[in-house]
Amino acid sequence: MENLILVGMPACGKSITGVVLAKTMRKNFVDTDLLIQEREQRPLQEIIDTDGISYFKQAEEAVLLQLDADNTVISTGGSAIYYPRAIEHLKKKGRIVYLKVSLKTVEQRLNNIKTRGVAMKKGDTIEDLYKRRVPLYEKYADITIEADDLPVEETVEKIMESV
Repeated sequence: MENLILVGMPACGKSITGVVLAKTMRKNFVDTDLLIQEREQRPLQEIIDTDGISYFKQAEEAVLLQLDADNTVISTGGSAIYYPRAIEHLKKKGRIVYLKVSLKTVEQRLNNIKTRGVAMKKGDTIEDLYKRRVPLYEKYADITIEADDLPVEETVEKIMESV
C-alpha cells in the first residue's frame, strides 16, 4: 500500500486535506511539521526564531529522511521540496501529490505568517517563496491537483481519481 505525499505552498491545504484523504482511503496520516516539533520539543516558529533557518532546514531534512511509513498520507511542510535526497527517499514508497493554488489564494489564506513557522529568509515575501518553490513542486510532482477554490472534499475526490 503506497504512500501519498502532499506537497505545496503554506496554506494550500496539505494538512486538512491529508487528514480527510487518510480517513477516506483508510490510510494512516503523518504531518511532518508535527514530527519536527516533536523532535525539537518546540513550535516551528520558535525553532526558526531561536536557531535560524539553516538549523530548521537541517531538522526538517533529517525528519524527512528518517520517515519510514507505509499506507500513509504524509503532509509535508511547504519547504520540504528543497531537499532532493529527502524527496527521492519519499518517492521510493509513494507518489508526490502537489496541491497547486495561486499566489493570490496563498496570500489570502496565510494570515499568520509571523507565527506559522514558514521557512523564509528575512526580507522574503510570499511571492518570492512562491516563485522559488513552484518550479520545484512541479519538477517532483507525480500528480498535480488544481486546488484553488475547491472545498476539501472535492480536493480529496480529485486526488482519489488521480491515484
